[in-house]
Amino acid sequence: MPTQTLSFLAVYTFICLNPALLAVLPLAGCLFFVMVPAFLARHPPPPESSTYEAYALQGPPLAPPKRIKPAPELSKDFFRNMRDLQNSMEDFSRVHDTAIAYFGPPTNFSNETISSALFLALFVLANVLFIASNIIPWRPVFLIGGWIAICAGHPRFQKVLEENNADIVLKDGETQAASVFGAFATEDIILTSAPQKREVEVFELQRRTPYEPGSEYEPFIFSPSHYTYLSPSRISGDRPRGTRFFEDVQPPKGWRWADKKWTLDLYSREWVDERAISGVEIEVEAERWVSDMLYEDEPAPGEAASPRTPKSRGKERKIVTWEEGRGLDQKGEWRRRRWIRLVERKALSPVE
Repeated sequence: MPTQTLSFLAVYTFICLNPALLAVLPLAGCLFFVMVPAFLARHPPPPESSTYEAYALQGPPLAPPKRIKPAPELSKDFFRNMRDLQNSMEDFSRVHDTAIAYFGPPTNFSNETISSALFLALFVLANVLFIASNIIPWRPVFLIGGWIAICAGHPRFQKVLEENNADIVLKDGETQAASVFGAFATEDIILTSAPQKREVEVFELQRRTPYEPGSEYEPFIFSPSHYTYLSPSRISGDRPRGTRFFEDVQPPKGWRWADKKWTLDLYSREWVDERAISGVEIEVEAERWVSDMLYEDEPAPGEAASPRTPKSRGKERKIVTWEEGRGLDQKGEWRRRRWIRLVERKALSPVE
């Protein structure tokens, strides 16, 4: 109805000119759409055929209050409500599917060139608005935009648009804008960068029996942990975890090998210093092994462990050096060396 449309536009104009009136809308809505209908239900107006003298406008209420009750199951109102609910859900689903079909392809990076260009445009626009949003006259913008949007739904305006072939003009403009944007994305967006690469490591662990004459280190496992004295797994008493053979070492999920083989890390002192590892002997030449060192309170096989006194429990263990040793090999039970290899990102399948 024209009166309802004009009333809405009047309220919208007042809000655009004075946004502080938004605080009044909830209270005004409660008054006009809840309280007034409830009062008219108890004090109905006089019928049109009667005279005002015969129908009193004052006095006690003439009708009981209107109470909203849930519709009984299997009643006409119940099925009518279900129909309205299904229709509203269908409308929502259509709007949702239309929005996904329209905004999904350019924003989900299925076409990385278009999505990257759109990301760049939105980023620039966001920065511009961040700086210039306080100087934009938002009240006239919303006022004029709201009036245009409401008037565009008028039948006369729709008729004028149909006579001037507005739909064809809009489609042609949209096609031309899409072609210009696509040309910009194709010419200026470059996506030929090399895949991301990272360096991974694995530690070759070897084990022997300390204090046993003539004992040699034997291959034990390839582990992601260096398994030194302060390693969490070693402190908790767990054995190192990994694979027995080099060929069984796999790249991380989502990566693939960029090198053909593993490379021995020749800078053994550097990775030991980076991790603040202590109690080890480092080979700076030859095979670059980093071996555990025995401590003074570690008994040899057959020797009874001397009980610690309460005063010595809090002291740090003393490393036995070559000169202070008992004439035995002072290297500990474990030794390790670090191997490195390059990996690069790979394309994931839909299942992955």
